[in-house]
Amino acid sequence: MTATRASHKRLLLSIHDVGPKFEPQVDQLVAHYNALVGENKFAMLVVPNHWGEAPLSEAPAFQAKLRRWADSGVEMFLHGWFHRDAAQHSSALSGFKAKHMTAGEGEFLGLDASDALARMRDGRKLVEDIIGRPVAGFVAPAWLYGAGAHEALSALDFALAEDHMRVWHPKSGVRVAHGPVITWASRSPMRTASSLLFAGLARHALGSLQNLRIAVHPGDTTKPEIMTSIAKTVRRAMRGRELARYADLL
Repeated sequence: MTATRASHKRLLLSIHDVGPKFEPQVDQLVAHYNALVGENKFAMLVVPNHWGEAPLSEAPAFQAKLRRWADSGVEMFLHGWFHRDAAQHSSALSGFKAKHMTAGEGEFLGLDASDALARMRDGRKLVEDIIGRPVAGFVAPAWLYGAGAHEALSALDFALAEDHMRVWHPKSGVRVAHGPVITWASRSPMRTASSLLFAGLARHALGSLQNLRIAVHPGDTTKPEIMTSIAKTVRRAMRGRELARYADLL
């Protein structure tokens, strides 16, 4: 099911993996976006306890920073709980995705509905208590959802969910944006090269999309060529588009 949208084109920007584990890198990405489009005109995807190594609940200074960003207009999404995939995958397809589409980051790919629901509820409460307002939605780590995650989403009232190819309203199933996210990979020289190539092509090939999404990650800050590509892609995307919030899709 697809919703009918207005005719003007939008650009939606996001920063993934936001939390105390990557605070310096997140700050660098915030500054990068702010220099390109103006202050705090993007979404953040917040991880409550990245790989079990950086609990947001024990980081009051970072909590205060999140609250300030939210107060300034940054949309806050819940982005899993641990971000790490520790599930035993029961299907060959899930196992393939877990192995080849992400480096052990697809937390919600193999969870059953009960575990997915508990992590979504607990994570949502933690983030909303910190920012003092509802989260904008839920995005699974690595944009990977298993059947249990989809079942849990349908039981909750998140306004939005996102994967690599779409944004949708979980309760109704209505799709509010479609098309691939432009993103980068820093894990290996080969992945970096392929992501730079895709971004270069996407700057032109995805120009007809009504809602263009760009997502950056802390690892991007380790590669100057990726940061340069991000800047080129955002500047190109701003031609003929309005910078929008995810909530504008509803």
